[in-house]
Amino acid sequence: MFQWYKKVVFENYANFNGRARRKEYWYFALANIIVSFVVGFICGLLSLPDAIMSAYSLVILIPSIAVAVRRMHDVNKSGWFVLIPIYNLILACTEGTIGDNRFGKDPKGKGESIDDIGTQQ
Repeated sequence: MFQWYKKVVFENYANFNGRARRKEYWYFALANIIVSFVVGFICGLLSLPDAIMSAYSLVILIPSIAVAVRRMHDVNKSGWFVLIPIYNLILACTEGTIGDNRFGKDPKGKGESIDDIGTQQ
C-alpha cells in the first residue's frame, strides 16, 4: 500500500498526464488518511503546533489532485471531472478503459490499443 503512496508523492508529484489505476488511487487515498492520522496524533500528543499538520496538507495537495486527474483520465474523462461532486466518486470507482485511450496507455497493460483495433480486420 505504501509503495503506491511513495509512487504518487515522490515519482509523480505533479504529473497530471497519463492514467492512474483504481489501485493506485485508492491505496494512495488510504495511505494518506493513515499518514494524516499519525501526523495529527503525534502533533496532538507532543503538543506540536497545528502548522505541522497544515504543512503536510499543503505538501500533499498537488499529488492528491494529480492522482485524481490521472484517475479521471483512466476512465477516459477530462481531469475537470474531479470538480463534479458525487460523479467524480463514481468515476473513481469505475474500471478504467481497457487498452489505450486518448490519455495514454492502459496502466494494467491489458487490452488492445486504439490503433490496433482497425488493423486487425
